[in-house]
Amino acid sequence: MSPRKMRLVVDQIRGQRVEDALNTLKFSQKRIYAQKVEKLLKSAIANWQQVNDERVDEETGLIVKEVFVDPGRMIKRIQPAPQGRAHRIRKRSNHITLKVDRVEAEVETVSSSEE
Repeated sequence: MSPRKMRLVVDQIRGQRVEDALNTLKFSQKRIYAQKVEKLLKSAIANWQQVNDERVDEETGLIVKEVFVDPGRMIKRIQPAPQGRAHRIRKRSNHITLKVDRVEAEVETVSSSEE
């Protein structure tokens, strides 16, 4: 699977809540890529639950904190072509890194100056 095509799916879920990201992937047009990312996201959620001994629900507020796709190893094959030639076929692969974390409560600091 090409990293370029996988990035199209991954960019849709970056920064979203986990529940919203799963819905986005479920109804994505690029089903094959979305299924791979969905499986990875479910695995990341299970890992987070195991490490933190908590259940994931609405109050937990897990988000997809970081997700990116790097190119992996490329397998090179040869396809016969007319007149004794050969065309190279590159079968691309990728590495996906996905991190989930709790939503940090954003506290605004307001500085007031009195004159």
